Amino acid sequence: MATTNITMRIDEELKAQAEELFADLGLNMTSAFTVFVKQAIREQGIPFVISREVPNAETTEALEEVRRMKQDSSRGRAYTDVDEMMEELLG
Repeated sequence: MATTNITMRIDEELKAQAEELFADLGLNMTSAFTVFVKQAIREQGIPFVISREVPNAETTEALEEVRRMKQDSSRGRAYTDVDEMMEELLG
């Protein structure tokens, strides 16, 4: 079977992490990509679920806190100027 080259750009750290994982699985990057593509063709789609990231409890609480602060101005202060905010925070 004839082969061809594919050139991809990927974050350097992500590549290093993937290479480490694939090496532990006995694969190199080319083999892992080939497995992915074959499975995608077999399933006629991406072979795993792609979904939005669900915020963790800490993030959910922070978002809720912001919502409460917007409803009740006594819970916090709004700024229209970043410099003013930084001066008050660091001042």
